[in-house]
Formats: sequence, structure tokens, C-alpha cells
Amino acid sequence: MRQSLRIVLAEDAVLLREGLVHLLERFGHQVLAAVGDGPALLAAAREHRPDLVITDVRMPPGQTDEGLRTARRLQAEQPCLAVLVLSQYVEQTFADELLDDRRTSVGTGYLLKERIGDVEEFADAVARVAAGATVVDPEVVRQLLARRRDPLDRLTPREREVLALMAEGRSNAAIARRLVVTDAAVAKHIASILQKLDLPPSAPDDHRRVLAVLAYLRA
Repeated sequence: MRQSLRIVLAEDAVLLREGLVHLLERFGHQVLAAVGDGPALLAAAREHRPDLVITDVRMPPGQTDEGLRTARRLQAEQPCLAVLVLSQYVEQTFADELLDDRRTSVGTGYLLKERIGDVEEFADAVARVAAGATVVDPEVVRQLLARRRDPLDRLTPREREVLALMAEGRSNAAIARRLVVTDAAVAKHIASILQKLDLPPSAPDDHRRVLAVLAYLRA
């Protein structure tokens, strides 16, 4: 059973905002406020101090990166605040800014809005970000992978699949379920990937592992 979360939502498209409220409440979460611009998001999060903020990147008044900048400001004020950012398109600069210099104890996510259509997948992403995980949209991961060559060329097709799922924030068990293989097989693939990419093995911390992979892919 998923934990019930206290959420502040920011989305300027009224129909999508109302749909998200309904969806989140369907999964047992409490939407403390649903607003349509950056200043209202700032005020609502300061008032309610939620577990999680879900925000669009582009919002009024400037329709540039108000949602992202407001989320970063709130995290500076509330160090334990988890943030899930939604975007209409892959905006790699915004993804990089959101994911850079992340503290390992705070959840962060970057998803395309089209991902909301997969209701269970979206609900799972919300829960994982609130629990402290880093969750990155598969399309963002795909574009990051496309930018890199050389060491990635040494990976087998299966290892590239595993790497993409690692960068999405999947645990070993989740990767095993997705690829219909054993946990031991996943561990073996990950060990090979880390070795080929010159990423040193570390303590079993999924969040640090994701950040290491993303740092490599963004290099």
C-alpha cells in the first residue's frame, strides 16, 4: 500500500491541473493546494510545507522556467522537500539544472507530461520521488545516451537496457522484473557496466548510483 502524501501541485493548464488532482487523490494522496503560477506555488508551499511539490517547468507570469526556479528556491528553504517536475518536451538544460548537485536524501524527478497517461507508472514515480529517489523520464535518458559514444559502444545491448533503467532510478529488483531476468543477472550486468564506464562501485545506494550514471551521461 502506498504512503499517503501531502502534495502541492502547480500547473497552469486548468484541465490538466484538475485531472492531476483527481488522479493523486485517487491514489490516496492529499492535494493541499493546486495553483497555476510561480508566485502562488511559492506561497502555497510555504504555507503548507508539503511532502512533495509537483510542478510544471513553464508557468506564468513569464512562461519560461518559473516552476523550476520556484522549486529550487523552495528546496533551499525546505531542505527535506521532494520535487517532481513535469515538462511538455525534453528540455535538457532544465533537466541538468534540476539534477545537478543533488543531495542524496531528497527525492527529485523529471518527467514528460505524456508519462501521466500511464497512471500506474506515474503513481509509482510520485511515490519513489517522495521516498527520496531520483526519477528521470526514459526519453531524457534516451537523449542522454544518444549524446555519448566511445565507452557506451563497449556495452552490450542488454547492458544498455540495464543502464537506461538504472538512470530512471530503478532498483535491481525492479530492473529484473522489467527485463524478466534474475536479480543475480542484473547485478552481474551492473558490475560490468560500472567497470566499462569507469564508475567506481559504492555502497548499495540506488540514489547515488543514479546520480553517478547521470553525471557520466551528461559529461
